[in-house]
Formats: sequence, structure tokens, C-alpha cells
Amino acid sequence: MNSVKILIIDDEQVMCEGCRLALSEGGYSVVDFRMNGRAGLEAIREGEYELILLDMKLPDLDGMEILRTLRKEKRGVYVIVMTGYSTVKNAVEAMKSGAVDYIAKPFSDDELVLAVERAMEKKRLVEENLFLRRELVDRFGFSNIVGETPKILSIFDQIGKVAPTDSTVLIYGDSGTGKELFARAIHVHSERAARQFVAVDCSTLSPGLLESELFGHVKGAFTGAIQNKAGIFEVAHDGTLFLDDVANLNMEIQGKLLRVLEVHEYKPVGVSHFKKTNARIIAATNKDLKAMVDEGSFREDLFYRLNVFPLFLPPLRERKKDIPKLAYHFLRHFSRKTGKKIDGFSHDALEILVNHEWPGNVRQLKNVIERLVIMADRVILDSADRVILDSLDLLEPPQMKLFLKGDSIPETLEDLKAVKKQLLEEHYGQIEKAFLIKALKACNGNITHAAQRVGMQRPNFSALMKKRHLPTKTTKAETE
Repeated sequence: MNSVKILIIDDEQVMCEGCRLALSEGGYSVVDFRMNGRAGLEAIREGEYELILLDMKLPDLDGMEILRTLRKEKRGVYVIVMTGYSTVKNAVEAMKSGAVDYIAKPFSDDELVLAVERAMEKKRLVEENLFLRRELVDRFGFSNIVGETPKILSIFDQIGKVAPTDSTVLIYGDSGTGKELFARAIHVHSERAARQFVAVDCSTLSPGLLESELFGHVKGAFTGAIQNKAGIFEVAHDGTLFLDDVANLNMEIQGKLLRVLEVHEYKPVGVSHFKKTNARIIAATNKDLKAMVDEGSFREDLFYRLNVFPLFLPPLRERKKDIPKLAYHFLRHFSRKTGKKIDGFSHDALEILVNHEWPGNVRQLKNVIERLVIMADRVILDSADRVILDSLDLLEPPQMKLFLKGDSIPETLEDLKAVKKQLLEEHYGQIEKAFLIKALKACNGNITHAAQRVGMQRPNFSALMKKRHLPTKTTKAETE
């Protein structure tokens, strides 16, 4: 027996019994029936029914009135309308008022069972859709984006306003700031959440392949096109298309993308006619598109089409207060993934993470935490642990790039002094910090031994550590 709870509201007992018998033979169980409208409406309000078989002509209450009441009070209840006065007008009115189906009396047992099956299948699909949408929100909603700094909260507010619209969004952000994650958050908070979200990296394919990937092609359009292929714009129809690294598009594809944005149509490779698309565009870049427009490497008209609603993602160095939350978020994630029990970071270890500049942004932090979890053999990650010191090799890239060229060359003595100070701070400071870390690693975090190793007094070594934001807390090894 199907466990669907069905209620029949009809003023003819013969009809009620006939429906009960037909549904019973079809594998369903009618749990109740009522002979008038008011009693039926009261039963619906007090009980938990999934399907109502409702007669439109009742002695005390019009069936249409019951439908309108249910639409306000019990939106999850599915109603199949039954009537002996079958007209197209009545059917349309009933469906507009919330009925899921409409059958005319007299009907056969098979017609009734088929109508119930259709209603239950629609209910299943709707519930499955809602479940998948909740999963999407849980995975890509705001709760999955870790951050409480004013800049991040402002982005949440902007997404909340632009997501329900169909406006084009352009996301600016350095590499590793999570542009795709924010694009997905826009998608799952939009009316298109139940449709496809398709992401394309515009920097990974050659222009010829990218055109075919975006717009599709027909068999024989070029060498290797052995069959028709639907383009991403077709796949993303009614959904969201995320174009990452949009600055890498060549001028020809920029022109074709402009047409899609203007008139919502495109031409597959090898086809003479245009096809329509209703995909919403979210683009992303880590470059200054306006500067590229001025240089002539990006179309000005496309820039203004994409830049309808710009979002600026801050680099991690501008949201340092979020680093502890992000670090613990990734720690929990990779602890579950590896099956390890790691409770957290010591204060000094966390201080090292917070004080780093993170040129690779959130992606780099995530990778470092993953390595720490893999290497860790303690429940607390401490700055004196070899695993923390080893991880700093990932934090400090050895390359130092000269930046003095063109207009950057100083013109006055004041400018020269400023550049010298900057070079000392940015480059010599990095070498000095690497020097300290290397000494500490060689001595397993023992500051006294590290100072002796490099020929310095411990107070001077500690002062240099403090200057370079390295924790100077006495380690357990030293006290022993």
C-alpha cells in the first residue's frame, strides 16, 4: 500500500466509496472522507493530508472557495478537482486556484488512479527540487563563505540585492579570492537556482576551441568535428553561465559575446542561423578591464555590458581578521577528510598565519592548512612544531622581482630614499624573516639554540623575531 494520506470531499457517499475502492485496488489508501465542504475544510486544517479529491459542487460550500482557502493556509496540499459540470473555463479557474489536476464525472477507476499517480509524481519532483535547492544553498550559500569583516558583509548585502535579478555581474578579485564561490552564491540565491550553473575558464582553451565550447558546432564545421555538439550557452539556457578570466577572450569572441549580451542570440560554428539563449552571465577577472579598454585590448562596449553590477572581492591581506575563522574552517574540513583529530592552533601558530601577506589569498591558505593537517601528529598545531616551521617554506616564495622600470625610477633624492626604504622593508625584510625561520627549523623551534647557531645573542635574536612578527614565546624544549 502507498502511504499517501488521501481525503475525499464529496456529498455523494456512493462516489466516496467508489473512489476509496478504486484507489485501494490501485495501491493507495483513502484515510478519510467528508460529505460536505465545511467538515472537509476543518478536517484539512486539523489533519495532515497529502492529497485531496474535491468535488466542486457541495451543498454548503463552493469547491472553488475551498481551493482558495487551501492556497493561503495549506500550500503543501495537492488537490484534484472532481465535477460533473466539466467546462474549459472551470478547469482553467480551478488550476489557477491551485488544483494540480481536474477530472470530469463520471470517470473510470483507471482515470482516477492515473490522476493520483500524476499528482504524486509532481509532488515528488517538487520536493526533490526543493531538497536539491536547499543542498545548493547549504553548499554555496553565505553560510559556506567564511568572513565577518565589513567588506565581506557588504558583498553579502550586494549579492542579496542583485541575485534575484537577471542583471549581469562582473566580479573583480585577485587569484585565489574565491570568485567562483561568490558566483555560485549569486546563482543559488536567484530564481534560476534549480537550473544549471555552468563555469568556463576562458584562459584554458585556445580561441578556436573556446568558440566551439561556448557556442557549439555542427558536424563537419572544422577538422575533428565528427558530430553536432551543443554549446555551453545552450546547456546553460535558463540557468547561469560563469565566465572566469574573461579578460583573456580575444577580440573576435568578445564581439560574439557582446551580441549574446545585447540580443540573447548566438551562432554555432558552421551554422548560418542564430539560436536564442536565456543564460544569465556572471563574469570574473583579476585584471583591470578599464585599463585594457584604454590599451585597446578589450572592447569598450563589451566592458560596459559586463560591468552592469561590479563586485570587488578584497584580497586576504585586507581581511586579516577573517584568517583565524578561515584557518579553523579549513582545519575542520581537512581533519574530517583525513580522519585526524586536530583541535586547533596554538596562539603563536595562529599569529604566524595572521601576519603573513598571503599573495595566493584564500586558496593559498587552504592549501597550507591541508598540508599542515596531513603532516600533523599532535592535536594542537604549535609554532614550535616542525610541521608549522616546514609549512613556512610555502609561505615565503624565494623569488624577489625587480619592479623599477619606466616611470617607476625615482627622480628626486626624496623619491630615492622612499624606494630604498621600500626595498629594504619588502625584500631585505623577507630575507631576514627567512633567515630566522631557517635557524629555528634547524633547532626545532628552540630560540636559544637558534641564536647560538647563527652567532647572535638571544635577546637580539628575539627582538629580530618580534620585528618580523614571529612568536617569541619560550618553547617547551628550552625550559627542559
